[in-house]
Amino acid sequence: MHRRALIGLTAAIFCAPSARAAEAEVSIDNFVFSPETLKIAVGTTVKFTNRDDLPHSVVSAERPPIFKSKTLDTDDSFTHVFDKPGNFVYFCGLHPHMKGVVVVA
Repeated sequence: MHRRALIGLTAAIFCAPSARAAEAEVSIDNFVFSPETLKIAVGTTVKFTNRDDLPHSVVSAERPPIFKSKTLDTDDSFTHVFDKPGNFVYFCGLHPHMKGVVVVA
């Protein structure tokens, strides 16, 4: 009986669904990233979606950029996984006055 219990426990461990990675969203609308400051945990995937009528892009301020999207038309999106802690400032490559920051702790 102990062997059956051990086999059942082993099967439960290996068949358990994996934990889902955290996700967060930033919307681009009316020439603004919203939220402008996003606080997330390490390992979170952030999805940037353009809800504006004009194209935009998402570019990290670090040189060279840690992440850089293609030009995003209306309803296009770009995702990036933030896998280490820090403050990651970004801007729109087409409209550099548009800025935001992702705070990863």
